Amino acid sequence: MMRLQFLGSFVAFWLISLSVMAPRAQAQIWGSRAVNAVMRPAGELLNRQDPLRVNQAMEGLITPANSSVVISLGRQRLYLMMGDEVYLDAPISSGKAGHATPKGRFAVMEKDLNHRSSIYGNFVDGSGRVVRAGVSTRSDVAPSGTRYQGAPMKYFCRLTSSGVGFHVGILPGYPASHGCIRLPEDAAALIYAKMAVGTKVVITD
Repeated sequence: MMRLQFLGSFVAFWLISLSVMAPRAQAQIWGSRAVNAVMRPAGELLNRQDPLRVNQAMEGLITPANSSVVISLGRQRLYLMMGDEVYLDAPISSGKAGHATPKGRFAVMEKDLNHRSSIYGNFVDGSGRVVRAGVSTRSDVAPSGTRYQGAPMKYFCRLTSSGVGFHVGILPGYPASHGCIRLPEDAAALIYAKMAVGTKVVITD
């Protein structure tokens, strides 16, 4: 009986002592890594991409007749070239897993300033209000009273008959598209102006 009373007193003393210990000491005992941790904004966890760079010395020299494009999927960069010289170096977001951007040699097939996707977009009501966002015409059925509205793809330059091309889009810092090459709007506008139907494009690792 005396032994049980002694054990109970010891446990009570130990718990009280632990409760008044500094948080850092408690963390060392329990192996906690959360004490004094600072939460990082989600944006800091994404890959930081270098901003658009333009060689202004080439501005009056590069034209739709002498430009070409090289895209590096590994670097997530697009280079607008005149010969071997880089006029524009821009960040991109290419196709995500399951929707990989095709590699190879292409030529611009079509230019459309205010293109809209025929596959990805939203279902909207008669007033244009979004009823269901992020739908695919390949798998989703429009609710009664709604219609499909394709996602905007401003400054679109088509590369394949299946719809892969360049256009303005969100760049989260990693491949995230359904196969197209997304660009920041300022870069897309310059590329659109300096490319023509027939401009050569190489997409590589």
